Amino acid sequence: MVEEIERSGALGFWATDAHGRILYLSPAILEGLGIDFARASGEPLQQLLVPVEGDGDGRSLGLRLNTRKSFANLTVQAGDAQNDIVLRLSGRPLHDNDTNFLGFRGSAVDVTLDFRSEEEANRLAKFDSLTGLANRHRMEQRIDSTLHAFKSAQRSAALMMLDLDKFKQVNDTLGHAAGDQLLQQVAERLTSVIGGRGEIGRLGGDEFQILVPDMDDRGELGEVAKKIIQILSQAYSVEEGRAIIGCSVGIAVAPYDGIERDELSRAADLALYASKNGGRGQFRFYAADLEHEANLRKRMEDDLADAIESGHFTLEYQPVVSLEDNRVLSLEAQYCWADEERGRVPADTFLPVAEGSRLIVPIGEWAIRRACEDALSWPDSLRVSLHISPVQFEANGFVQCIEQVLADTDLDPARLELRFPEKVLLGDASKLDKALGSLFKLGVRLTVDQFGSGLSSLAYLRRAPLSALRIGAQFFEPIMGNDLGDMDLVRAVIALSDAMGMETTASGVHALDLMNELKRLGIDQVSGFVYSDALSNDQVCQELAKGEWTLAPTDSGTQRASRRTVFRKIGVIHEDHYYDVTLRNLSRSGAMIQGLEDVPVGTMFVLDFGQGQLAVCTVRRTMDDTQGLEFEQELVDDGAGGLCTRHRVSPYELATAGVPLAALSPGKYAMAPDSGAGAGFAQFNLSASAPRQTGRKEAAQV
Repeated sequence: MVEEIERSGALGFWATDAHGRILYLSPAILEGLGIDFARASGEPLQQLLVPVEGDGDGRSLGLRLNTRKSFANLTVQAGDAQNDIVLRLSGRPLHDNDTNFLGFRGSAVDVTLDFRSEEEANRLAKFDSLTGLANRHRMEQRIDSTLHAFKSAQRSAALMMLDLDKFKQVNDTLGHAAGDQLLQQVAERLTSVIGGRGEIGRLGGDEFQILVPDMDDRGELGEVAKKIIQILSQAYSVEEGRAIIGCSVGIAVAPYDGIERDELSRAADLALYASKNGGRGQFRFYAADLEHEANLRKRMEDDLADAIESGHFTLEYQPVVSLEDNRVLSLEAQYCWADEERGRVPADTFLPVAEGSRLIVPIGEWAIRRACEDALSWPDSLRVSLHISPVQFEANGFVQCIEQVLADTDLDPARLELRFPEKVLLGDASKLDKALGSLFKLGVRLTVDQFGSGLSSLAYLRRAPLSALRIGAQFFEPIMGNDLGDMDLVRAVIALSDAMGMETTASGVHALDLMNELKRLGIDQVSGFVYSDALSNDQVCQELAKGEWTLAPTDSGTQRASRRTVFRKIGVIHEDHYYDVTLRNLSRSGAMIQGLEDVPVGTMFVLDFGQGQLAVCTVRRTMDDTQGLEFEQELVDDGAGGLCTRHRVSPYELATAGVPLAALSPGKYAMAPDSGAGAGFAQFNLSASAPRQTGRKEAAQV
C-alpha cells in the first residue's frame, strides 16, 4: 500500500537518523530534487530542503529537527535553486523502548503547482503586470514600512513622483500597443538609472514613483532627477515607429517634508504639479510656498495675457563680440516685462509661466516681429538673434510666421539668427527635418543654444543645417578647484564645432580672465558683462551712430556664479542673536544682504532662508548697511531656476532640542523652544553628512 501511495505521487515519506541525516526519501521526492538516493543518503535533510520565505515563524528545518518535537505542514523547497519542487512537510520524533531518540519519520505532500500559482497571484497583486515594477499597493506598503523603520533610526528617505509628458500623443498617434512598449522601455531606463538604490513603482497610466532610502542631499537628488529627465527624453523605437516623450519630476524628502506616507506623497505630488506647470521637462523640490504657487501662477498668466495687449513687453539687446577684433557682430534679443505692480520682472521668472501656458507663442511672435523691425535701422552687417523655445518651435505655423515677418519687414534673412535649445533636436525627426530645412531655405541662420545642457544627438548635428553652437553660462560657474569653470568641456565643444564647420559662441561671460582663456581656446564670439550689459534699441542706435561699433573688454568685476536679484526677508544668526535682513541677490557661492550696520569683513554668519535651510557664510566685503557674503558650501539648483541648500535642519535634531517631531514648516528654527530674545539657540548640526572645514566647527552649528 505504501508503494502504491508513493507511486501515485499523492504522498511521500522521509526518515532521518538521530543526527538529522537522511535514511529514506520517497522516489517521487528524489525525482523532484533531481538526485538519486545514493547521493541523498547520509546528507543532512536541512541541506536538501529549506523553508520558503515567510513560512511560519521562520525557524530553519535544522532547528526544528534539533528540538525533537513534532511539526506539521512546514512548507519547504529544494535548497538547490535549479529545482523548483515545493513540499508540505510533517514529521514526528521516533524513540526506542528505552526512550532513546532514533531520528524523525515523516510525510511530504507535493504542493509545487498550488504554491507557484499562489506565488504568481501574490506577485500580480504587488507588481505591475506590464512593466514588472512595483504597483501602487506595494509602493504604499514599502513607503509605510520604510518611514516607520527610519523614524526610529532617524534616517531620511526621498520620494520622487514622475509623470510622462506627451505620452497621450503616443497612444493617440501610434496606438496603445506602442504605448505599452514605450512604458516597458521607460521601466528599463528607470531601472538603469536607479539600480539598487531604491524601489521603482508604476502607479498606473504614465505615473511612476521612486523611493530612495538614506538620501537627503538635494544636490545629489537634483542630479538623479536631471539624469532621469534626460534619459527618458531620448527617442524610443517601437514597432509602429519612433516616439518622443518627456518627463516631469517632483521630489519630497522625509522627515523634512513629511513624516507619514500621506503627507510625503502629497508633498511630492505638489512638487510634480509645480514642475509640470513650470514648462514640463523639469524637476521641483517641495517647498511650503508651492501651496500658493498655483494661484500666483494663474494670476501671472492672466497678467501676461493683458501685457501682450497693453504693450508692456519690450526688447533689449546684448552685444555679441568677435574675440578677434572686439567688433560687435550681432545683438541677442532679451525679453523685458514692465508690470505696473511687480515692476521689472526678470525673464527667467515669467518665461517658464509663458511656456507652460503656451502664451510664449504670441509673445514670441511679437518678439520676432519687433526684433526684425528694430534691425532695419541697424547696419546690414549686424545680425539680430532670438531664442526660440520648444513650445514656439512646435506650434503650428512657426515657419510660416518667420516667413511672413521677413516678407513684411523686408529684412535680409541672413541677418536673422534663431537659437534653438537642444531639446528641439530630440523632436520628431521628420517634422524637425522639414521645419529646419524650410528655415534654411529661407536663408536664416540656425544655432544650437545652451549646447551641452541636454542630450542632443551628435549625429543629428551633422545632418542639421546649423551655423553655430552656443555655450551657456553653466560651463563657467565656479567649481571646486577651478575658478574658471569646466574648461575641458569647453575645449571639447570647440573641437566638435570646428570639425563640423560651425562657429562657437559663449554667453554669460562676465570676467576678463575667463574671456582671455576662452580666446586662447579658440572661441569665436562672446557675450556678457565683460563687454556690455543688455541695451535698449535707442542705446543701440546711439552706439551705431558713432561709426563702426567695437567694445573693449573690462575687468571691472570678478567672475562669479550668476547672481539672481531677489528682495525678500531672511534671518541672520550671529552668536546668540537673530536678525531680520533683506536678501538683495543670490548666487551659488554667495549673497548680498542689507540691514546690518558696521559689520567687519571676516565676520561669520548663518543665514536662515526658512524651512530649515541654513547656510554658513563669511562677510567678504561691507559697505554701510550692505554686506557681500561667501558661502562655506555652495547652493544647488532647486529645479525652478532658483537655488536651495543641499541639506536642511533635521526634524529629528529639532525633536532632540524639544520641538515636537513634524515636517518642517516655514517658521524659524534657530531659537530654542520657549526661550526669550538672546536666551540662546538650540544646538544641532546642519547635516550629519555636510562637509566641514578645519577650525569652523563652531560656525557650522547653530
